[in-house]
Amino acid sequence: MKLITEEIKTRFAEIGEQSNDHDPIVVTKFFVPWGAATWLATEYDVEKNICFGYVKGLVQGEWNDEWGSFSIDELESIEGPMGLKIERDLYFSEGRFSDVLEKAYCERHFPKLYTKRLEREKEAEKRARLEQRLTEMKKLGQHQNRDQGLDRA
Repeated sequence: MKLITEEIKTRFAEIGEQSNDHDPIVVTKFFVPWGAATWLATEYDVEKNICFGYVKGLVQGEWNDEWGSFSIDELESIEGPMGLKIERDLYFSEGRFSDVLEKAYCERHFPKLYTKRLEREKEAEKRARLEQRLTEMKKLGQHQNRDQGLDRA
């Protein structure tokens, strides 16, 4: 699996350098399928193929988690048990660092509550989209009525 795609490179370029941001945007997430290590990438250097971000779970204990640089070439070269490789989380949604950590904590410690929360958020999004479509349809209907009135004159 290619860890950094052209689309991801483009997104990193759009966001730019975030070193002064206390809650940077995490663009992508990498993980080892055979363990707990996770890399949350917030910046990317195209020339060196190196990311900057938050690294979790390389060594047990949260006190070992830290911000730092990591080489994409090195991550792509690592081979785990049965030939497994480090993967990019295809279901990861870009977000602020604090939101990404909160989501991960809730998923791990409160899976049922988190699932219900996601369902509520999806329902709210669905309702908002439906309301937007209804508003658009009403506007369209008003325009059509007005146009029909002009045709009669």
